[in-house]
Amino acid sequence: MAMALLSSAALFAQPRDGGKPAFRGGFAAELPYPVVYEGPDVVFRKIADGLYVGSGHVMATESLYILEGTERAMLIDTGTEIPDLDKIVAGITSLPLTVVITHAHPDHSGAAKYFDEVWVNPADEKDLGGYLGDDYKGTVRIFGNGHRWNLGGRIIEALYTPAHTPGSTTFMDVTNHYGFSGDSFGNGNLLLMGTFTTLMKTCQKTLDYMYANEIYWLYNGHFNGSNTESPKRLWDLISISEDLLSGKVQGDKVPAGLGGLDHVYTREGVRVNYGGHSFK
Repeated sequence: MAMALLSSAALFAQPRDGGKPAFRGGFAAELPYPVVYEGPDVVFRKIADGLYVGSGHVMATESLYILEGTERAMLIDTGTEIPDLDKIVAGITSLPLTVVITHAHPDHSGAAKYFDEVWVNPADEKDLGGYLGDDYKGTVRIFGNGHRWNLGGRIIEALYTPAHTPGSTTFMDVTNHYGFSGDSFGNGNLLLMGTFTTLMKTCQKTLDYMYANEIYWLYNGHFNGSNTESPKRLWDLISISEDLLSGKVQGDKVPAGLGGLDHVYTREGVRVNYGGHSFK
C-alpha cells in the first residue's frame, strides 16, 4: 500500500513549469523550464521557486542544482569545467552559499575549486582533492550520514548511498519531499564501481528513508527532464542485483570500461555496468 501511495504521489507531484526548450550550442538536454543563465559551459534553468538546474555539455549533460531557503542557498555538485562558476551562481542567488558534492568524479566536482568551502563525504575526500588541485586554498569540510543543513525553512539531509563510489551521497530535501542522488542510482545507466551487495543495501536503505520521509522522487546527476528516479528504480536495481548474484540472469560481455566494467545487463529501462569485483 505504501509503495502504491508513494508512486501515485510522485506521478502528480512533479513540477511542470511552462516554457519552451532553449538549450543551444551543443547542450544535450532540452528542458521545458525558463532559462535564467546561459553561457558557453553551462545553462541554468528555473524548475520551481527556489530550485534551479544547471546543465553542462562535457559529460552527458552533467547536472548542478541550486536550492534556496530564506537564509541560505545550496549548490549540489559543480559540473566538469565551468570557469567562474562561483560568479555564475552568485548571479542567480544572492544568498550565502553552501557547496556540497554528491561524489568525487570530475563531472560532479570539476569546478569545486572556484569555491572557498566544499562539503564532501569522507570516503570520497581523497579523490576530491585531486580535482581541487594542490594550489586550492579553500576548506574541505566533511559531513556525516544524517548531517542536516538548515537553509531557512528548508532542511537538507545527507544520506550515504555508496556503490557507484564509496562516498556517493544523496541529499534529501525533507521540506519539499524530493532528493538529489548524483549518480548513486545511475540515471538509467549505472556504473557500479562497488559491489552488488553494497548496491542492494544502499537501495533498501534509501527506500526506507523515502517511505519514512515521504520523498517522492530523486533528481539525478544527468537530468534530462524525464529521468527522475522513483522508488521503482530502486526496487528494479535490487531485483537485478539479486538475479545477477544468483546466476539467474547473465549480462553481456563488453570491452572493459572505466574501473574494469566489462559486463552490462539491461532491464526495466535500467542499464547496469559491472565487473568481476561487483560480485565480491
